[in-house]
Amino acid sequence: MNVRKLVLLVLILALIGAFFYFDLGQYLDLQRIKAEQAALDAQVAAHPLKALGLFFLAYVAVTALSLPGAALMTLLAGALFGLLEGLVLVSFASTLGASLAMLSSRFVLRDWVRSRFGRRLEKIDAGIEREGSFYLFALRLVPVFPFFLINLAMGLTRLPLRTYWWVSQIGMLPGTLVYVNAGRELAQIDSLGGILSPGLLGAFALLGLFPLLARKLLELIKARRVYAGWQKPERFERNLLVIGAGSGGLVSAYIAAAVKAKVSLVEKHRMGGDCLNTGCVPSKALLRSAKLAAELNKAEALGWREVSGEVDFAAVMQRIQRIIGQIEPHDSVERYEGLGVEVIKGQARLTSPWTVEVDGRTLSSRAIIIAAGARPRVPDLPGLESVSYYTSDSIWTLRQQPRRLLVLGGGPIGCELAQAFQRLGSQVTLVQRREHLLPHEDGDASELVMAALRGDGVDLRLGYQAERIEQAGGEARLIARRRDNDEEVAIGFDCLLLALGRVANVEGYGAEELGLTVRDNGTLETDDYLATRFPNIYAVGDVTGPYQYTHFASHQAWYAAVNALFRGFRRFKADYRVIPHCTFTAPEVARVGLSEGEAKQQGIDYEVTRYDLEDLDRAIADEAARGFVKVLTDPGKDRILGVCIVGEQAGELLAEYVLAMKHKLGLNKILGTIHSYPTLAEANKYAAGQWKRAHAPEALLRWVARFHQWRLG
Repeated sequence: MNVRKLVLLVLILALIGAFFYFDLGQYLDLQRIKAEQAALDAQVAAHPLKALGLFFLAYVAVTALSLPGAALMTLLAGALFGLLEGLVLVSFASTLGASLAMLSSRFVLRDWVRSRFGRRLEKIDAGIEREGSFYLFALRLVPVFPFFLINLAMGLTRLPLRTYWWVSQIGMLPGTLVYVNAGRELAQIDSLGGILSPGLLGAFALLGLFPLLARKLLELIKARRVYAGWQKPERFERNLLVIGAGSGGLVSAYIAAAVKAKVSLVEKHRMGGDCLNTGCVPSKALLRSAKLAAELNKAEALGWREVSGEVDFAAVMQRIQRIIGQIEPHDSVERYEGLGVEVIKGQARLTSPWTVEVDGRTLSSRAIIIAAGARPRVPDLPGLESVSYYTSDSIWTLRQQPRRLLVLGGGPIGCELAQAFQRLGSQVTLVQRREHLLPHEDGDASELVMAALRGDGVDLRLGYQAERIEQAGGEARLIARRRDNDEEVAIGFDCLLLALGRVANVEGYGAEELGLTVRDNGTLETDDYLATRFPNIYAVGDVTGPYQYTHFASHQAWYAAVNALFRGFRRFKADYRVIPHCTFTAPEVARVGLSEGEAKQQGIDYEVTRYDLEDLDRAIADEAARGFVKVLTDPGKDRILGVCIVGEQAGELLAEYVLAMKHKLGLNKILGTIHSYPTLAEANKYAAGQWKRAHAPEALLRWVARFHQWRLG
């Protein structure tokens, strides 16, 4: 910090210190001001210009130094100078003081803050450059944070001073008017009866209603800006139109129909979306067949001899289609039309904030929900075009079992399918650029999954970067490079599965033409209520994230549907505090809340309680004694911050913790709940018991031991 900055900082701190040391705040006390009202009025009447000048300087000093008392001084301005003079005086004094505070923050702090948090501030600067004036106006009109914090924070940005000045001048004016008017009315009370005067009651009513009125005004201004240039229909044909019939779209339409709204659901492909047709349902059907193959390999350990079987791969894949067919009626056109939903087959395209075109037909709706889902990520890998590859969408068309299957990607999809195909008899090689699988899980969970896959025979190539695909000697080969030593390897394969995550579908249905914002991660940007930049257009599920789970899309759909249908009366912020997820490998990995890695990254203090399933009676009896229950809690408390379960039926076991976290039940409540014996669910109770033993009141127990010893005589 240079000398000029240091001098200014010392001066500011000295002035603030003097304010509190000399107790100058006593002069900004409402009771004292009221007691001396007559004397103050006399001084203003005798020396009006001097009083205006001194008051102006005092107000500037209070706001520039971020001292307490600005609100009271605004009331005082109304009491001493009246509505018009007080309004003009405070408006300019507050803007000048705020600007000085902002400039001081910029001069003293900005370089230091940017040297340490520069990368984090880049996105803030981009947003300020794009809509800084409107954002500041919103904060001034409806202050979410105290004004002095806004002054200091804006000094750290690149918002121009002239913009800061005029936006502050206009944004603070309505609030200033309300406070000055309240002060003027207070000054006119000369008896107890004056408290019930219409003017004073009206002033306080306006003071209380102002934040609500200002918020509504701000919403109208924002909507006017967003909808500028678009012609709103005079009448709507429906209350809600949903694009996409996956999990998020189906639930959105279901909720709308349940509350008797007129709703249309548009789907260009198959009802049920990815989950039913290419994701959750087919993959779990495949895992069931693979589990039987694994059970046959454990037959001897279970007391059987000479048990064997031969996989009919085509029959396995046909069974998957049969399972899809059995579940399909749950998501069918017939069912939803029976519920009152208009189901339209075709390609939807947004043509305005209220209209959608489907195969030449224009549909109007008061609100729209986008549930366009996501698609598998296909890498820009040289030579990929020379081979026929599969993704999690297309792998289900296989009817001949691949002899050598190469899987690119070590996330949940890659791990589940790699293990399943290996158990069914393929030789699977899994290539992952990181040094461990399931990168979003803790290392101990990842290690167990890696050990399980290796135990099944999967060849794990961890820490390898895929470089290109070549054809050599009549076979396809992946050329990969070891990231730690640059060693190059060639991996031959007969079948390639890409499992590198999924990309949100943000193109092809008019989102670009409407200017819907896309985040850096490729998803549609929505606010806390799941609305896009247009307040009547919402997005749910994989297309907006932040999680790509079927149950998460359904969870979002409730908020989006209710907010879309009842906007203007009631809205709900989407609640993401307790979101479970599960990877269905063997053993399963299920988690809710914070992982250890996330807690460390966010600087959250925690304790870990772990119970190993190798000690659980039912797990031993089932030959499934591997895995653990790990619970993160507040230090010294039983409040649950996060849970990770690795083991047989981990996804089922997690439900108890999801319920506990949702309803704020701690480990003591789980410990006090009876669990049937012998069950895997007892692991949850035993984990709570581990925590209880670790937090036993040792001093009290020593006294209890003495008590029992005394009773022996």
